Amino acid sequence: MNRGRNYKGIEIFRVVAAFLVVAIHTSPLASYSDTADFIFTRVIARVAVPFFFMVTGYFVLSKGTDIRRFLKKTAMIYAASAALYLPINVYAGHLQGWGMLDLVQQVLFEGTFYHLWYLPAAILGAWLTAFLMRKCSRGTCFAVVGVLYILGLLGDSYWGLISGVPVVSSVYNAIFAVMGYTRNGLFFAPMFMLLGASLKDVKPRSAAADALGLALSVALMLAEALLARAQGWQRHDSMYVMLPVVMYFLFALLARYKGTVRLPLGNFSLLVYIIHPAVIIVVRGAARVLGLWDIFVENSLGHYIAVCLCSAAASAVLLWIWSFIKPQKVSDTSRAWAEVDRAALIHNAQTLENFMPESTHLMAVLKADAYGHGAVRSALELNRIGVENFAVACCAEGVELRRAGVKGLILILGYTDVKEWRALSRYKLTQCATDASYARELSQAAKRPVLVHVKVDTGMHRLGEAWDHVDEIAACYSLPHLRVTGMFTHLCVSDSLESSDVDFSKQQLERFFSLAEELKRRGIEPGALHTQSSYGITNYPDGRCAYGRAGVALYGVKSDEHDGVREWPDLRPALSLKARIGLVREVPAGDTVGYGREFTASRPSKLAVLPIGYGDGVFRCAMHGGAEAIVRGVRCPIVARICMDQLCLDVTDVPGVTRGDIATFIGSDGNESITCEEFAAKCGTITNEVLSRMGKRLPKVWR
Repeated sequence: MNRGRNYKGIEIFRVVAAFLVVAIHTSPLASYSDTADFIFTRVIARVAVPFFFMVTGYFVLSKGTDIRRFLKKTAMIYAASAALYLPINVYAGHLQGWGMLDLVQQVLFEGTFYHLWYLPAAILGAWLTAFLMRKCSRGTCFAVVGVLYILGLLGDSYWGLISGVPVVSSVYNAIFAVMGYTRNGLFFAPMFMLLGASLKDVKPRSAAADALGLALSVALMLAEALLARAQGWQRHDSMYVMLPVVMYFLFALLARYKGTVRLPLGNFSLLVYIIHPAVIIVVRGAARVLGLWDIFVENSLGHYIAVCLCSAAASAVLLWIWSFIKPQKVSDTSRAWAEVDRAALIHNAQTLENFMPESTHLMAVLKADAYGHGAVRSALELNRIGVENFAVACCAEGVELRRAGVKGLILILGYTDVKEWRALSRYKLTQCATDASYARELSQAAKRPVLVHVKVDTGMHRLGEAWDHVDEIAACYSLPHLRVTGMFTHLCVSDSLESSDVDFSKQQLERFFSLAEELKRRGIEPGALHTQSSYGITNYPDGRCAYGRAGVALYGVKSDEHDGVREWPDLRPALSLKARIGLVREVPAGDTVGYGREFTASRPSKLAVLPIGYGDGVFRCAMHGGAEAIVRGVRCPIVARICMDQLCLDVTDVPGVTRGDIATFIGSDGNESITCEEFAAKCGTITNEVLSRMGKRLPKVWR
């Protein structure tokens, strides 16, 4: 779990938190002062597990990482850990007399060994938090987890306040019969996972403000804990009223400190957490055999230090062994990659939103993996800045977004087999009614309501019911099992300012809005209306439209550099295409290169061979169009036939070029720049095709 290696503060505190957990289980100050030990292990060290939960929220739940992958990985770690401690459980007789209720309690909540409760709590907490984040607003999520946390508090540090109330205590006793403690994935983990996920979107304050907030909240939590202890309220001591506040400021401070961490501190801290109880047993046994019991067991601080050192050493050895046997991950930038500029994408979305009339909102078109930029990541980044309207080409694309936690309207612009109505309904996808007969078929097939936008053909003659078939379109609004929430059309020549094309676009708009008015006259509310794609937004702004469907413009490029626009907003290209040189070779004058011997060196030449080809989106015809790449700030022509996986650049005029240098096909290097529009033109196509045909094996690296 090393998702945060560029977050130095968080990474380092992972290790601190692991050793705080060791302190909880060894009471290092018990030999000196019960009060001091209580403060250290039952107050200060209680930040450790909430911190781990917040790490999950910050790096997993906030970014749309597939929650199923996290759950599967955590379940595997849990199973391995439970197996590790099974012999100890058997030897100690802990499994004797277990009934079904005991099994449920131990496996689902208590973790089969006293410290392993964290793993089932992480599984349940992550699932519950992700579910709430998908279904509810942020405020509602906090309300729900807040109530759960309060219920947990009453069964933890504040048990003494309610234990004397018969009805309430009987309810809690029933809970304890199933869960053992309220410190678990239902009452405890979701609060901190949601806090972690939310902090990803919070604008940083000053470090001084966070430090002051942390100091004050720690002081209040300490006072709270000492009061609860003095009053004898505590059934357990994991949950305090001030703990979420402490964690908020602590994590905000840690997240401020960036920097690359090369050591696998996440895996190290996890190993320390898992193996330290076994190390405690080993230390006690070794101390008895070696006659060092007084130093390493009776002396609580010596015991703690010995357990920490042995746990650290064992974890380091295990990681060293694992480094030789683990599957090796190939770097995303070892061969070729598409580099996505997050700031440019966000800038473009905000610019387009502000460019449109106030009543028109951005609908981000994420077809074909967001035009090669990565649909899930793009959608989640846009969700964070308030974009809640999306369009995709097919049902599978919509399902992928929903499973990743994308919120808001997701409109499917293309055809979906009516047999897939369950997916449409379950994931709350809005299906395009491709014509009136399709709408009837979908209504007949569905057994639950399906959201629909009716597509209207106003002259493009692709999908859509003809604009003058008013009765057929009106009938769609009364079909059972369909919930029609909008109507739209597509302008087929909105990218042209030729007078005949402008007249045709205006005719399309007149047809569409006259249809909408006719529906209203018939007492039918047509719902959200939208007509504009990228060029419709720039050339035909219209306040009657609820959405502007920004496709290629969202990614900062035009389809063709010669497209006609009345005004082009300040948009920035969001994607660069790069590859590393794999080989540099000398070719004598007169020698031929590549399939078909199409290229003949006219001079003694230096060629760079790159591991990128038409399988990655560099069109086979690019050579004939004069396509180039930039190496060390110098434009270099593509020569010889482009293969599926390789191509050649003439780098004769680039001094010092060597293996591993980066070639930029789209983007900037030094003073040179190649736009996507230029690259597409030299490939004889448009940017839409170039971007959407970048192969699946081409990694998307976000900056």
